[in-house]
Amino acid sequence: MALQTAEDIEEHIEESEDILEQDVRVSPAEEMPGDGPGEEESDQLFLPWDRFSAWLHCICVVGFDLELGQAVEVIYPHHSKLTEKEKTSICYLSFPDSNSGCLGDTQFCFRFRQASSRQLSLGCFLDRCDRDAPVCLKRDQGHFYGYVYFRQVRDKSLKRGYFQKSLVLISKLPYVTFFHQLLKLLAPEYFEKQEPCLEAACNDIDRWPTPSPGKILSLPIMGIVMKLRIPTCYDKPGTSQLVQSTPSDSLVSIVLPTIHEVDLFRCFYPVFFHIQMLWELVLLGEPLVVMAPSPSDSSDTVLALVSCISPLRYCSDFRPYFTIHDSEFKEYTTRTQAPPSVILGVTNPFFAKTLQHWPHIIRIGDMKQTGEMAKQMKVKKLKNLKTLDSKPGVYSAYKPFLNKDEDIIKQLQKGVQQKRPSAAQNAILRRYFLELTQSFIIPLERYVASLMPLKKSISPWKSPPQLRPFIQEEFMKTLEKAGPQLTSRLKGDWIGLYRQFLKSPNFDGWFRNRRKEMMQKLEALHLEALCEEDLQLRIQKHTEVETVDLVLKLKDKLTQAEREQLPVRAGTLAKLQTHIESIILSLPEDLQGILHKPATL
Repeated sequence: MALQTAEDIEEHIEESEDILEQDVRVSPAEEMPGDGPGEEESDQLFLPWDRFSAWLHCICVVGFDLELGQAVEVIYPHHSKLTEKEKTSICYLSFPDSNSGCLGDTQFCFRFRQASSRQLSLGCFLDRCDRDAPVCLKRDQGHFYGYVYFRQVRDKSLKRGYFQKSLVLISKLPYVTFFHQLLKLLAPEYFEKQEPCLEAACNDIDRWPTPSPGKILSLPIMGIVMKLRIPTCYDKPGTSQLVQSTPSDSLVSIVLPTIHEVDLFRCFYPVFFHIQMLWELVLLGEPLVVMAPSPSDSSDTVLALVSCISPLRYCSDFRPYFTIHDSEFKEYTTRTQAPPSVILGVTNPFFAKTLQHWPHIIRIGDMKQTGEMAKQMKVKKLKNLKTLDSKPGVYSAYKPFLNKDEDIIKQLQKGVQQKRPSAAQNAILRRYFLELTQSFIIPLERYVASLMPLKKSISPWKSPPQLRPFIQEEFMKTLEKAGPQLTSRLKGDWIGLYRQFLKSPNFDGWFRNRRKEMMQKLEALHLEALCEEDLQLRIQKHTEVETVDLVLKLKDKLTQAEREQLPVRAGTLAKLQTHIESIILSLPEDLQGILHKPATL
């Protein structure tokens, strides 16, 4: 969705025709579309396992077999379908590389391509959830996430000398914090009680409400209750509505303040002198490799990089944990073409050689305690990166477009010296990235808003007007008076940064989304204009054939509005349905019967 513009820049820029408020989007939460399925979910609408499928695709147990290697031992529910390719991906991605030396319990996540599309019986509910979710929390259409709880402990009774097993949650939802917390409850119980525990947990999850943005959800699991709120696209960026326990919450054991945010400060601490450069690299969709000592550090750092441009969506591929067995290994490591726009998190030393030709490499050492002071490090030349044992740092020849912001570095360093709580350091860094991204994207939002036709140009009896095209040079001219200098103190080559961004997958994804929203808004305004017309008076001038044609067109409009969930005012669709009914009743009985028949596919 569009970013909300900062209040302090309003005085600097003249608004034209009030189009930002009137024509571009519906932003306040109270204006969320009111038509469509009822807010209260009815049990009659759900089939068995529908509620489970809204949250998870399946739960897998991956073990190690001396003859077969890693293998999927159990899939719950048993009817869940995974292709052989998907099972192979899950097997290899669910275990740390042998060099990681992860003794005890380890949690991390991975992401892999979905082999084939699947239709779910509760599609309308999921569409509604996606409509109201922020872009970073929408269901991932082409990929699955795997959330892993891996246990490795010494066991002399086994030939290998170790017990090694992973419990893995497979989902389309990027709720990393939530699923890691869920695994902390499930996995220890499973390792103790085995399969009956999984069956009970799956039955609990199948009684959960669907993941609805904006609602406080109470989710019972294995005798306790998790309480959380999924953010909405109508929330003000950078704010979070606290979920608080109430006296009636006697069973609530865990209240989650966030479902998806990782600790940015902890992740970036080893390289925090370069955070601004890393922000630019992610913004521009540059190929990035994170080399880390463990899957936990790797996946957290990749997720931190992807989220640092929030609320802008990172539109390229990213793999929090990537191995040499991944089906895209050859595609992503070939030297015959330029590295793709992707962020990879790796732990295998083999990648130090295989990905040496990549332009930007981040080497993360063991995550230090954030009480220690990180050392000032220069960006290193790529030729200095020989092995995974190389010193931590950023290896790149990239020259940032913007001047370095020394203030944020000093603020974070001061926090370390004063032993400021990690949560406070994380909040400072998250706010810094948010303001930087907003300063960058607001000029684009303003220009794109100007491409919207004026409301007065919408006629109910003509097709909705077209959006004006995005013209790069025209946009560049607007930066002189309405550029990022209005909200950011940073100096540098902002123009060069914009030119590079306009070539990136992130711009393409952002503009496609904004264009779709604006076209839907035009369709909604056109529909509202139709509903305000006196259609009975109109059809008096029509022939019978023309009236039937009007009914069919209105029915198509109604179907489109429901299918695409157009942002119309509450009551608009009901009003349109009433118009259609009254027009049909004015026709001869034989035509009434035909027009009242439901459309057949």
